Amino acid sequence: MLLWILLLLLILALFGFGFTMQILWYVAVVLLVVWIAGFAMRGRGSSRGGRRYGRSHR
Repeated sequence: MLLWILLLLLILALFGFGFTMQILWYVAVVLLVVWIAGFAMRGRGSSRGGRRYGRSHR
């Protein structure tokens, strides 16, 4: 009986780990897309306005 309980716990742990890893892959892909979009926006915005820091505003 103890062997069946341990086997069931092992199966549940492996299932939970696999489910968590798949969700983490989705989170990683979303973060990568956000990072690339932010990088593209920053690159486009900095070429238009020149340097933002170091100017004296009088």
